Amino acid sequence: MHSSLKIFLIALLISFLGSLPLGVMNVGAVHIAVQDGLSAAFIFSAGAVLIEMIYVRIGLVAMDWIFSHHRLLKFFEWITVLLLFALAIGSIIAAFRKSGFGGAFPVHDAHPFILGILLSATNPMHISFWFGWSSILKNKQILLPQHGGYNIYVAAVGIGSILGFSVFIFGGSFLVNKLNTNQHILNWVIGGILMITAIIQLYKTIRKPLVPAGRASESENLLL
Repeated sequence: MHSSLKIFLIALLISFLGSLPLGVMNVGAVHIAVQDGLSAAFIFSAGAVLIEMIYVRIGLVAMDWIFSHHRLLKFFEWITVLLLFALAIGSIIAAFRKSGFGGAFPVHDAHPFILGILLSATNPMHISFWFGWSSILKNKQILLPQHGGYNIYVAAVGIGSILGFSVFIFGGSFLVNKLNTNQHILNWVIGGILMITAIIQLYKTIRKPLVPAGRASESENLLL
């Protein structure tokens, strides 16, 4: 297989699968799809993916510098933990009140594109996830230090993330419309999953130190 096609397919698959676990970004996309329509949800996703691609591109040339600033990374990790707890609590409160799925998301007034940018920019999961994978792929000489290869890699990351968002946008909208007057059930389910995710992320933030880039065996731990 040609090296460019290989790195494209690998990055696409990693990005798509990495977008599927429930979190702040995909719950936000579902909320916006339900409240404001599919177009607004994809605009939100475009803002989120834009920041993710920028992080990945910067990370390819600045891994050591970024991983040396542990306090900054920890700060963003705590923001993610707080956002996850806020979403979980919002979903549970909405479930108690038997309100629609829109009650689960705490931000309502921002433009979808700006909201996507802001939430993605404060989400350190991009950093740990992609810097870990980039380090592994570099060490295995799948991702070579070439501008063309880097651009293909980043483009594949963006496409994979959009595909992952699409699963939630269409699937989430379908579930919400299917449940109709029983949307509080979806709030219970999502609230519970988000609460578990928040607790796991809190544990990782407290107990698990960040490691320098360029060490494949340790970078793999960032993905667990």
